[in-house]
Amino acid sequence: MEFDELITFAQAKIAPRKLSPWAESGGVAAAILTREGNVFTGVCIDTSCSMGFCAEHAAAAAMITAGEHHIAKVVAVDWQGHPISPCGRCREFLSQLSEDNLSAQVLTKVGSLPLAQLLPLDWKDGLV
Repeated sequence: MEFDELITFAQAKIAPRKLSPWAESGGVAAAILTREGNVFTGVCIDTSCSMGFCAEHAAAAAMITAGEHHIAKVVAVDWQGHPISPCGRCREFLSQLSEDNLSAQVLTKVGSLPLAQLLPLDWKDGLV
């Protein structure tokens, strides 16, 4: 599956809305393609006291719930549907679900890169 198709999956989930005076959701959406060829999506939840989570976390939770944890590709899009790079917290989170995920291709603003390249000084390697 090409990144264009994954972007379309993520764009279909964009639906910014106010949940309460303290929470909003759907301003960022993500799609994860697993090694098995399945796509899982999720949206962010932003809260006033920072207890929310990113769209990549939501997509990963759906993937784990379905019994998978090996990622082939990841894409995130902003509220306008434009691809954006996952934050550092998401990169680290995805890397810890499986060592194999370090080879997952992540769409960034400069193109597709392996997750390992986005985490050059991995603390698990004892480098830092």
